[in-house]
Amino acid sequence: MPPAEKPPPHDGESWRALRIMSEFVEATDALANLGPAVSVFGSARTEHKTRYWEMGEEIGSRLAKAGFAVITGGGPGTMEAVNKGAMAAGGKSVGLNILLPKEQKPNPYQTLSLDFRYFFIRKLMFVKSSVATICLPGGFGTLDELFEALTLMQTLKATPKPLVLMGRAFWQDMFAWLRSSLLNTHQFIAAADLNLMHITDDPVEAVSLIEDIHRGTHTWAPHLPRFPEDAATDIGEGTRPGERRHFTDGFVSGMD
Repeated sequence: MPPAEKPPPHDGESWRALRIMSEFVEATDALANLGPAVSVFGSARTEHKTRYWEMGEEIGSRLAKAGFAVITGGGPGTMEAVNKGAMAAGGKSVGLNILLPKEQKPNPYQTLSLDFRYFFIRKLMFVKSSVATICLPGGFGTLDELFEALTLMQTLKATPKPLVLMGRAFWQDMFAWLRSSLLNTHQFIAAADLNLMHITDDPVEAVSLIEDIHRGTHTWAPHLPRFPEDAATDIGEGTRPGERRHFTDGFVSGMD
């Protein structure tokens, strides 16, 4: 009996591309009229009524009362606390939920709940739809969002916007390592890169800072250049266009 034919190695890849496109379009449409929003990250494992849980609830409440929609990952822990605070204050409480094998269970405090199959589409929506980012203590996922926000600003791919780290005791060791190792020992970053983050324990200070930047009272990261497209109401995929230049063969080409 002849062996069964194996499917082509990339069978189904084109359908995957369509699923990706569909997820991007649906999320973009759902968030199109959200208004000014702040993405807030933190651990799904934060226990109820602990210090950081209560801090997250207060941040959600204060952001909503200041007129900002709140966007979280939609899960339990800190995300639940932030969504609960925003909903209780009568604000828009958005959850961008990710379909995971375990741990992610949508919290009940979402006025708008979206489900994502792909992490990278979900991450893009956090960046594209927000005017600021707040990170409470968390694990790999929180660090992933934190360093994505830093990288986009440092590389000039995103308009500079507030990046607030809540919980000085939690973040200060990481910040000290960034300064001692990446900056002083290896010179892998510039001193000004550390100014892209603001660390505080005070939710009032955090929200007031975001309000000031959003109103234009102050400028976030004034050392970074601004570009004409930053003034546009919709900058497409949420990041600035770029240009690639090749000089080695005497031919120069540009592309986004």
